[in-house]
Amino acid sequence: MTVGVPKEIKAQENRVAMVPSGVGQLVKRGIDVVVETNAGAGADYPDEEYEEKGARIVSRHEEVFENADLIVKVKEPMPEEIQLLKPEHTLFTYLHLAANKKLTRDLVDTGVTGIAYETVSLGARLPLLEPMSEVAGRMSALVGAYFLAKHEGGRGTLLGGVPGVLPGRVVVIGGGTCGVNAAKVATGIGAETIILEIDHERMRFLDDTLDCQTMYSSEAALYELLPRTDLLIGAVLVPGAKAPKLVTREMLREMRAGTVVVDIAVDQGGCVETTRPTTHEDPVFVEEGVIHYCVANMPGAYARTSTQALTNVTLPYVQLLALEGVKGACKIRPELVGGINCRNGVLTCAEVGDAHNIKWQNPQL
Repeated sequence: MTVGVPKEIKAQENRVAMVPSGVGQLVKRGIDVVVETNAGAGADYPDEEYEEKGARIVSRHEEVFENADLIVKVKEPMPEEIQLLKPEHTLFTYLHLAANKKLTRDLVDTGVTGIAYETVSLGARLPLLEPMSEVAGRMSALVGAYFLAKHEGGRGTLLGGVPGVLPGRVVVIGGGTCGVNAAKVATGIGAETIILEIDHERMRFLDDTLDCQTMYSSEAALYELLPRTDLLIGAVLVPGAKAPKLVTREMLREMRAGTVVVDIAVDQGGCVETTRPTTHEDPVFVEEGVIHYCVANMPGAYARTSTQALTNVTLPYVQLLALEGVKGACKIRPELVGGINCRNGVLTCAEVGDAHNIKWQNPQL
C-alpha cells in the first residue's frame, strides 16, 4: 500500500498524522509515502524534513487521495474529503461517528474501509485514544482556570486560592485517562478536586494514587456538588458510542453565574445537555449563566506535542496495514477489528449503529 498524509482542513486543526521520523521508518520498510505540502507546518514540521526521510510531496489535497491506498489522518473527513474517498481506500483516523449521523451515512456510502482510532481496544484500554485523552484532560483544567478570570467573563475565582482564601472547587465527571489527567493538573495548581466515578475498584485506585476526593457518580451527587463548583469537567467516555447526557440544563442552573464547564466528551456528543461543538477560534459560549468550553479538537491547540504523542502509538499500526493490508493486519493485531467502523458500504460498529438506529454487521463477517 501507498500511505497518504493529507493536510488537516478542519478549522484550527494543526496536528498532522505522521512525523518525519515515522515516514522514514515506513520508507525503510519499502512503503511509499505521499505527503501534502505544508501538512506538518502547523506542528512545526516543514516539507523539507519529510522529503529528507523519503516522502513524496504533492501540492494538491486531491493528489494524496489519488495516489494513496491508505489515508492516515487525525480528524474525521470533512465533506469535501468524503467526495475523494473510494472503496479501494482504507481510512485510518479519529472518526467519532456516534455524534454525527450524516457523516456516518456519507462515509458508509463511499464504500471505504474506515478504521477509527478511538474504537481500537486492548481489553479495557483504548491505546490510540489515550494520548489525546491525556492532552485534553490536562488542557481542560488549564482552559477552565483561564476562563474563570473576570476579564474572560468568569466569576473571578483563582482555582488554587492563596493563603487565607479557600481554593476553587473542580468536579471531574469520569475517572478514566482523561479524568485522571484533568485531576492531576487541577490538584497540581491547588484546587479542591472531586472525581465522580461509578466503578468502585477504579475509585479505590484513584483514592490511593491521586491527591483528590472520589464520589460515586449519580444525579444526587451532582445536585449536591454543583452549587459550590467553580469548574465542571466532563470526561465521560463510552467507547464508540454517544456520550450520555449526565448534566441536564436543570442541573446547570444550580451552578453560579460565571462558573465554567469544559466538556471534553463533545467529540462523542458531550455529556452536558447544553453542549454544542465550538472551535479554537471561538471556543466558548454562555448558557444559563455558565461559560461552556466545548472545542471538539482540544489537542490541536498543542499541535506539536499532540502529533508526537499520537504518532508514537499509531505508527506501528500504519506500518502493519501498509505491509499486510486490512485482513492481514487484523490477523496479526486482532484489536484492529474493533476499529473497523465501516467497510464495503456497510456499517460495522454496533455502538454507532445503536446511536443512529442504523443497521450494522459484525466486521468479522
